[in-house]
Amino acid sequence: MNLARPLVFVVVLTAGVTAQPTEKSWLERPLTNWNTPERPVPRAMPTGETIAEVAKRCKLVVRRDTAAQRALADAGWLPYLHVDREIVQRDVEIVAGMTEADGMCRPMDFNVFVFVGGQPAGTLSPLLMTSRGDGAIGAVRLAPEGAIAAEFARYQDRDALCCPSNRVTVRYRIDRTGPKAVVVPVSVQVTRP
Repeated sequence: MNLARPLVFVVVLTAGVTAQPTEKSWLERPLTNWNTPERPVPRAMPTGETIAEVAKRCKLVVRRDTAAQRALADAGWLPYLHVDREIVQRDVEIVAGMTEADGMCRPMDFNVFVFVGGQPAGTLSPLLMTSRGDGAIGAVRLAPEGAIAAEFARYQDRDALCCPSNRVTVRYRIDRTGPKAVVVPVSVQVTRP
């Protein structure tokens, strides 16, 4: 007696399935201000090494020379000079803070913070950035009248990590009309197509 069972194959066909559209970058959407006068320095949320471990591995000193650097360090960030330079003019100081660094000690999960009169006025990006990633900040300029310009890298899928296809410049102003100063993004412009 042959008790062998017949093999049955089930084929599932999915018609009309498409990839979900990727969400646009904040640099491609109409600008809205993510900074508010009530917002303190956000707490850093390291996901790997501790700040002390990153500082030791990368031979970095946790800078606490200014009120801005102390505020970042107290909130769990590793403060550092963005693009290795101090950005200070009158009562405005711009300082970067990271929570991680890659194998070559490039900042990971970082942002660039603006302080006015030693108080937090906001960040230059609504999101944490990663070096050599889309939307990573580059040069930051602080004009005498308090205007800020920051350049951001825009990568396409085909770009090498060294060389983003595009760069955009975001311009900001410092609104001092309320009880606390706040950074307000004003415009986004492609500066290198």
